[in-house]
Amino acid sequence: MVTLERLKSLIPRLGGHTVLVLGDLILDEYIIGQATRMSREAPVPVLEFESRRLIPGGAANPAANITALHSTAVQVGVIGPDTEATTLRQVLQALGIETSCLVVDAARPTTLKTRLLAHMGLRFPQQVARLDRLSRAPISEEVERGLRAAIADQLPKVQAVLMSDYQVGLLTPSLIRTVRRLAAESGLLLAADAQGGLDKYAGFGLVKCNADEAQAFLRRELHGDEAFGQAAAELFETLQLTGAMLITRGAAGITLARAEGVVSHCPAPAVTDVYDTVGAGDTAIAVLTLAVLAGGSYEEAAQLANYASGLVVRRVGNYTPSPAELMAALDNAEDA
Repeated sequence: MVTLERLKSLIPRLGGHTVLVLGDLILDEYIIGQATRMSREAPVPVLEFESRRLIPGGAANPAANITALHSTAVQVGVIGPDTEATTLRQVLQALGIETSCLVVDAARPTTLKTRLLAHMGLRFPQQVARLDRLSRAPISEEVERGLRAAIADQLPKVQAVLMSDYQVGLLTPSLIRTVRRLAAESGLLLAADAQGGLDKYAGFGLVKCNADEAQAFLRRELHGDEAFGQAAAELFETLQLTGAMLITRGAAGITLARAEGVVSHCPAPAVTDVYDTVGAGDTAIAVLTLAVLAGGSYEEAAQLANYASGLVVRRVGNYTPSPAELMAALDNAEDA
């Protein structure tokens, strides 16, 4: 049985681990302005510039969550030969994320997602438009060799490998096979936020997807705990996982399946002020990975991830909860 006291005891133990985070790196740019009037040229608001924020996104966000919880993240990924790569590296280093394993691909840009947000008298600015600059082409053999060398060098120093797949070409089947083999030889936990490409992660210890991704993969609609439980169990068996298959379901929490058909539903805490769901999945996979390394059960890891994600959706953009914030969330649940 999952108890609040047990979850609280896990929080200090989320720190002190080293996780290699492999996946598609994104630099998230937020340009915020005051909405002053409507444009005469088109039916859009005119924004007067107020501020600019640069935040690590994609696979860099789980890494940021790991460092915020007092563990070490070794970032492995691809950047381009551009100023955005320099900026992303600086943003990661400012958060204490190890960046020596970033591989430069001269043929692709650093992925940049620019969001325009308008202040309109509400608590948080509202997104008006988003412009993405990226390449979805699979990485070249040369770049993949560089990634394999960096990963092989770092694996003896870590306790887990976390893959974050944003479908931007880095996590090729051949690269995943190599990491799976090397991790198995070292006895490391393999975790993945699949975001749709579930079949690539067969044989992993821990795989997470959301409800829409599970429905798309299984090619059927899912409604209610029973249907999601059957889906999680089916995915666990299909992928031949060694630990657990987890399906995040927003306000309905997380459904997970383990060996021998064991299915659990972990309810999400009530959150009334949801402003932005961006980054909640990244926080969930980071907390899940650290909680398992800390000795928590998969059910405990899922429940702790629910509370952490509940903190993220109350902010705009990627947010990384601290151990103190996570503890306070559990204290508030105890008082409710």
